Amino acid sequence: MAKETEKKYITNEELKKHNKSGDLWIAIQGKVYNVSDWIKSHPGGDTVILNLVGQDVTDAFIAFHPGTAWHHLDNLFTGYHIKDFEVSQVSRDYRRMAAEFRKLGLFDNKGHVTLYTLSFIAAMFVGVLYGVLACSSVFAHQIAAALLGLLWIQSAYIGHDSGHYVIMSNKSYNRFAQLLSGNCLTGISIAWWKWTHNAHHLACNSLDYDPDLQHIPVFAVSTKFFTSLTSRFYDRKLTFDPVARFLVSYQHFTYYPVMCFGRINLFIQTFLLLFSRREVPDRALNFAGILVFWTWFPLLVSCLPSWPERFFFVFTSFAVTALQHIQFTLNHFAADVYVGPPTGSDWFEKQAAGTIDISCRSYMDWFYGGLQFQLEHHLFPRMPRCHLRKVSPVVQELCKKHNLPYRSLSWFDANVLTISTLKKAAYQARDAANPVVKNLVWEALNTHG
Repeated sequence: MAKETEKKYITNEELKKHNKSGDLWIAIQGKVYNVSDWIKSHPGGDTVILNLVGQDVTDAFIAFHPGTAWHHLDNLFTGYHIKDFEVSQVSRDYRRMAAEFRKLGLFDNKGHVTLYTLSFIAAMFVGVLYGVLACSSVFAHQIAAALLGLLWIQSAYIGHDSGHYVIMSNKSYNRFAQLLSGNCLTGISIAWWKWTHNAHHLACNSLDYDPDLQHIPVFAVSTKFFTSLTSRFYDRKLTFDPVARFLVSYQHFTYYPVMCFGRINLFIQTFLLLFSRREVPDRALNFAGILVFWTWFPLLVSCLPSWPERFFFVFTSFAVTALQHIQFTLNHFAADVYVGPPTGSDWFEKQAAGTIDISCRSYMDWFYGGLQFQLEHHLFPRMPRCHLRKVSPVVQELCKKHNLPYRSLSWFDANVLTISTLKKAAYQARDAANPVVKNLVWEALNTHG
């Protein structure tokens, strides 16, 4: 009892006040930590911390960090505890489930998926080289282009998994896999991916905090974008001007064509980050990896006999990757959305509301890269994809217990729902006579989230 009286306490309201630069506090399991200096060297970047400072972040910490990370917290402890510390029943069940999965070794057992995928990528790369260098028919060149697109899809899955540190236990090997599969093979910076993807996981389907939903002027998944929201991620206004209104008005028609060229946007985003003044981890290595890609890919294309063939080779390879871009949007575009920062007290609820799974047979898991289990991946981003199908029934039961949505749709049905979501917003964008922000009746009847 004497030790208990020695504890120092603050309330949640007092914790909220520590949310400014140089004074950043968070709480984990009722203990308060000062992350003002640690944020500068946080492996996951500063954005994820800045979005949650001043509140309890226990569930997010459990989701993103291995067990070894708990030992580092001692150096950041302020000596304070939360006086009015409470845990919701949903969070209790989530933490219990995570602990059980950890005991079963589901986070540590990586399986052999990575080895199989890398072997598949190597075989496809050989096939691409053979089709371009050893064959003279246009048909063979197009087959090679399709193979290259499929290679990029599978390589992106490896980059994604390595970015979550779920393919190798050794950090150096894992970083090498990131640079090889991301920068060198696909031309997309792993630094850019980690910067945006961590923010996406944390603020899943927040219209102003999640970069994966901020596609103005081309797409708007909600009429709330018509108010010209300010992106808290990019720190700029997402202006809904006449150009945006016109493009969004036809987004349900342009959706698939735009997806065919989605890779170009990723190239642009990569260069914008690497040439920015923002601190970029391993900037030199990222540049080196990108240079590798922009050496071998143009050389490969130049080996084709004519400019028309070169054009169609590039177009076909890009168009095939549209399958992956579509999948990423199916997982979130038609799910629930909200405006505002993420909160640490409803981690499970926000992930369930903002995700849609894609149902498929187990033999198709390789094609979806494990991301068809989107909710499972969001709840346990450190879990290797080979275990996601195993834990899916447990996650479904927990959602059912707490009356939370668990949406698992076929690829076809997910496409229909996504197009329907885009179509609703498109029709409202066409209503130029009535200011969209004042059309509250339509918003109440048609908005999702």
